[in-house]
Amino acid sequence: MELRHLRYFVAVVEEQSFTKAAEKLLIAQPPLSRQIQNLEQELGALLFERGSRPLRPTVIGRFFYQQALKLLANADEIKLITQRAGMTERTIQIGYSTSILCGLLPRIVYLFRQQYPHLSVKLTELNGIEQIQALKEGRVDACFGRVRISDQSVKRVMLREEKLMVAVHSSHPFANQHRAISLTELNDEQIFSYPSQAGLGYASQVKSLFLEYGLEPKRFMVLDCLQQSLGMVAAGEGICIVPESVKMMQFRHVNYVPLADSAAVSPIYLIVRNDDESQYTRPLIDCVYQVYDLEAIEYDRRVF
Repeated sequence: MELRHLRYFVAVVEEQSFTKAAEKLLIAQPPLSRQIQNLEQELGALLFERGSRPLRPTVIGRFFYQQALKLLANADEIKLITQRAGMTERTIQIGYSTSILCGLLPRIVYLFRQQYPHLSVKLTELNGIEQIQALKEGRVDACFGRVRISDQSVKRVMLREEKLMVAVHSSHPFANQHRAISLTELNDEQIFSYPSQAGLGYASQVKSLFLEYGLEPKRFMVLDCLQQSLGMVAAGEGICIVPESVKMMQFRHVNYVPLADSAAVSPIYLIVRNDDESQYTRPLIDCVYQVYDLEAIEYDRRVF
């Protein structure tokens, strides 16, 4: 049980409606209902009278509501006291890969800053190998990346898997077919990927995806960065396979087409040092899941 679950429950009780509570919390109704169901399963008791209009808590629900109010009030008080006691500003360094900045990371960092205003958050763009090295050297405190690199010095949790898309020139036949494209159809295309780093990286992930389906791209070129790869697509030189969030990068004459293959996903990891005892690691991951709730993104709650 987490504080956010208590806040969800209190909102439903006070609004007497899942719909109104979802609007108040700025989240979709299905994930809110699912979180309340999970809470009931954890407690082993029904908290609301099913079918009642307006929605009413059960006897146990009313008892739990009073206790939840006390816990939330205590938590807020403890948070304020602790923040005032440690007003010396501390900087949290977060590394990220380019495509993740196109997605939900800015919202996660914004929420984290709102909840911990006494902290200074600095973002640094790093590829997969650079992230591990920066963590080991203490230059960053946490990283959001897509590549799973084995190293005994770090620990990671997979936050979710993001769908992949194909970036194509607007004149390409794929751009106007209004359907998902299969990897088989891409095998003969000029494919650009990124970044140009030795060993494991996003480009290796893309190539492995083809191999998983028994394919081997005939023309596969790795460039320095995402922007360069999309620039080549905009120039009509080829295509590029990118995470879904990259479609916010609006290059002229570049269209984004979904991939049909079920394995066409890219994982997103939060990575920290193995010896990290930071009090902000869990609050950071909690902000991730709060944003996922707001966006109605399905995920498996995992912790280090």
